[in-house]
Amino acid sequence: MSEARHVPVLLERVLDLLAPAIAVDHPVVVDATLGLGGHTEAMLERFADLHVIGVDRDPEALTRAEARLERFGDRVTYAHAVYDEIADVIREAGLSTVSGVLFDLGVSSMQLDLADRGFAYSQDAPLDMRMNPEDPMTAADVLNTYTSRELSKVLREYGEEKFAKRIADAVVADRDREPFTTSARLVDLIRTSIPAAARRTGGNPAKRTFQALRIEVNDELGVYRRALPDALEMLAPGGRAVVLAFHSLEDRITKRAFTAVTTTDVPRDLPFVPEGHEARFRLVTRGAEMATDAEIVENPRARSVRLRVAERIAA
Repeated sequence: MSEARHVPVLLERVLDLLAPAIAVDHPVVVDATLGLGGHTEAMLERFADLHVIGVDRDPEALTRAEARLERFGDRVTYAHAVYDEIADVIREAGLSTVSGVLFDLGVSSMQLDLADRGFAYSQDAPLDMRMNPEDPMTAADVLNTYTSRELSKVLREYGEEKFAKRIADAVVADRDREPFTTSARLVDLIRTSIPAAARRTGGNPAKRTFQALRIEVNDELGVYRRALPDALEMLAPGGRAVVLAFHSLEDRITKRAFTAVTTTDVPRDLPFVPEGHEARFRLVTRGAEMATDAEIVENPRARSVRLRVAERIAA
């Protein structure tokens, strides 16, 4: 699939939400999930004075993004890092604060398209799923070494899989015959582990298991839970954090982090807020924004997106 066909979800809305934060001298935005560079390309085209720091843990993504963004020259700084290292990345760029941070969470379209990475359940491939191929643990390692109880917990918590115990028990029983190495065998096992009635609705029954394994292999929720508070702390007054989350677990972390910085410890019945107790951030979006029907038709990945934005109002 051509990289040019990958349109970032809610792209125009993201640009509009970042615009007020970028209306400063020498604005810098961190694209914490650079991927193929779609968001960064659009930001650089729209905001002539903008500099972007693009962060990605996947060296293949960085290579492709650099090629795509070559025409912007030194307006882009690239960082091979996990986004919970965002504060270090910003400091290494010689900055103490930035104008904005963008998180487009989950697996990238490039990773889904590269069959040998093992992210897509629709193609037979090695059970890898590492966003950074230099990391030690693969999806095969999880399947072949976790106990049934451990695996069931992963599938239930990260995939919200109703039949987690059935699938985990089947995996443990079947791996004694032969270790799991490729995705097609796992997809077949999941299909036979789930009741026929459940297989007829909700799309491919392997989807939730593959999501759970990917999150576990890459510690996605742990990384994001650490990254978002650090990103908020690195924003200058007027700076904005924009988050695109694609499942409830990510969105829950975002909501909690934003609530923590947009509320005060002052009792509700106090007639004024004492100096030093003001909230340091405000919510820009009312709850989580979702894609329109038109956008979902154009870009099916937008169906599950939840968009939240917070703005720093005090140092």
